[in-house]
Amino acid sequence: MISTKRHVQQLASLLLSRKIFDIVLCPGSRNGPLIHTLTGCGQFDCRVIVDERSAGYFALGIAQANKKPVVIVCSSGTAAVNFAPAVAEAFYQKIPLIVVTADRPAYWIDQLENQCIHQKELYRNFIKQSCSLPLEESDNQLWSGARLINDILNTAVSDAPGPVHINIPLEEPLHRTVDAQLPEVKVIGAADTRTNLAETALAGVAEEIDRADKILVLAGQSSANAALSRALTLFVEKTGAVVAAEYLANLSMPSDCCCACPELVLGSISHDDAAVFQPDLLITFGRHFVSKRIRQFLRTYKPDRHIHVDAGGGHMDTYQALTRVCAMSPERFFEQMAGMQIQKLSKDYAGIWKNREQEVLQIYKLYLAQAPFSDFTTCACALKAVPEDSVLHLGNSSTVRYAVLNPGTQFNIKGVIWLGNRGTSGIDGSVSTAVGYASCSSQINTLILGDLSFFYDSNGLWNKYLGENVRIILLNNGGGNIFSFVEELAGRTGEDNQAVFQNYFFAGHKAKAKGLASAFGLDYLQADSHSQLDKALGDLYNPGRIAPTLLEVFTNAQINTKVFKGLFTELKKALTINGD
Repeated sequence: MISTKRHVQQLASLLLSRKIFDIVLCPGSRNGPLIHTLTGCGQFDCRVIVDERSAGYFALGIAQANKKPVVIVCSSGTAAVNFAPAVAEAFYQKIPLIVVTADRPAYWIDQLENQCIHQKELYRNFIKQSCSLPLEESDNQLWSGARLINDILNTAVSDAPGPVHINIPLEEPLHRTVDAQLPEVKVIGAADTRTNLAETALAGVAEEIDRADKILVLAGQSSANAALSRALTLFVEKTGAVVAAEYLANLSMPSDCCCACPELVLGSISHDDAAVFQPDLLITFGRHFVSKRIRQFLRTYKPDRHIHVDAGGGHMDTYQALTRVCAMSPERFFEQMAGMQIQKLSKDYAGIWKNREQEVLQIYKLYLAQAPFSDFTTCACALKAVPEDSVLHLGNSSTVRYAVLNPGTQFNIKGVIWLGNRGTSGIDGSVSTAVGYASCSSQINTLILGDLSFFYDSNGLWNKYLGENVRIILLNNGGGNIFSFVEELAGRTGEDNQAVFQNYFFAGHKAKAKGLASAFGLDYLQADSHSQLDKALGDLYNPGRIAPTLLEVFTNAQINTKVFKGLFTELKKALTINGD
C-alpha cells in the first residue's frame, strides 16, 4: 500500500530509477504519506531513528559506508531544523544526503498552525540545491514536480556531491493509501564531462612543475581510493615531491613517499630553518586538515604558486596563495601529470622532510615511553590495538589531534579506513555517524572520542541498529580538555579567571558512562592505568566478543594538558640541542 499523494509517488519512483534505496525515517504524522509510500512499495531499505539530529548523522554514516546517496525524511517544524547540523557536515564533506521534509501548506505559515515554520530554503547556507514541490496535483504541477526532483537528484551526485533538500507541502488527509504500483516518471539524466585537463592547461601545469625545486602536496581528508594512491606514488617518484597527509586522507602509499606526521614535523620547525621547508609549488586536494600548524606555516611562508585540484572547481585559497584551480578528480590529475614528460627533479627537498620526520619520530617514541598515563598515551595504545582491515572513527576536539600526533600508524595498521566529522568539526554527531556506518559494515568499527562528545550524542545509541561490531573508546577526563590547550584561556592567572575557565570553558562534570552503556545494551569495560588499559584493550578486541562494547578510560585533565604541551617543548628542545 502506498500513499495517494502523487508527488510523493513520483519522488519514490525517481529515487528507485537512480538506485537510491537507503532511507532513514523519523516518526511523524505530516510525513505520513512519505512513510506509507517508501515502506509500502517494498523496494527501499528503511530504517527508523526517533531523534532527527541523530538520524541525520546516522544517514551520513550510511552514505560513507555505501558510497551512495541516502534519503532522510522527517515531519514538519523543528523536526526539519534538527537535521541542520548533519546537513552542514554533509555539505563540507561533500556527501550526498537527500533531505526530504514534510511541510504544512504555505497558506498556514504564520497563522498559529501547529508545527508550522518557514521551511522553504531552510538550509540555504549549507545545501547544494533546494526546492519546494507544488501542493496541487494537476498534470502541469506533476510535470513541474518531477522536473524539480530530477534536477535535485542530479545535483546531489554531480562533480562535487553534496546534500540537497526537497520540501513537500502536504494537505490532510495524510494517511489514505492505495494498493497500486509506483507511476512511471521520465528520468532526466546529467553527464559529467570534466574528466581531463585540456591540452593547453596540461602543458601549463607541467611547466609549473618543471620550474619548481620544492613541491609540497597536501592531501586533505578523502575517501580511500586505490587509484589515487597509485597515481600519487608515481607522481612522487617522477618529481621528487613531498606528500604530507594525515590519516583522514586514507592514502595507501609506501612510507618513503609520504610524510604521515606533518603535525610533528611542522611543530619542530623554527623560524631559522623554515625557509628550507617552504615550498615553491603547493598542490592541494581533498578536504580539511586537522593540523592548525600546517595552515599557520603556509600562510606565513607562502609558496610562489598554489594549485588546488577539485572536481567541483572550488577556489579553496586556504593558504592565501592560490594561483590555479584544476576542476577534475585528484586521481585523474596525478595520472595525467605522471604521464607527462616532466623533468626528473632533485630529491633534496624530500630528503629534508624525511630526515626531519625520522628525527621527530625518535623523539616522539622516547617521549611516549616516559609519559604518564593520560589521553596521549591512551590514544597511542588504542591505535596500536586497532585490528587490521577495520574502520576507525575519530571524535573531534582533542581526540583527533592526539591521533594525528601518533606517527606511523597509517602504515602499521593494514587496511584501516579512517573517518571523522571534520567538515564542520562539531562534537554533536560522532556517535550517530559511527553507528550508522557500522550498521552497513561487516568490519569492526572503533570510535574514539571524548566525554563531552559522547554524552552530547548519546542518543546515537538509541536505535535498534547498534551492531555487535561497534567498539567505543571513551576518554573521560571530566570536561572539555581541549580548552586547556588554548594558552589564551588556560594561561590566565587569578582566582576569578580560573573559575571562569573551569565553569564555562572546561565545563567540568562527574558523569560516567556505565549507566548509559547498560541502558542501551552495550558491554562495559573501564580503565584508569596503563595495566588496566592493556587488559581492557585485549578484552575489547577479543575475537570472541560478539556484543557492542564501550571502554571508558578515566584520565586527569591537568596531566593531559601537561603531556600534550610537553611533547612540542621536547621537540624544540631536542632538535636545538642536536644543532638543528
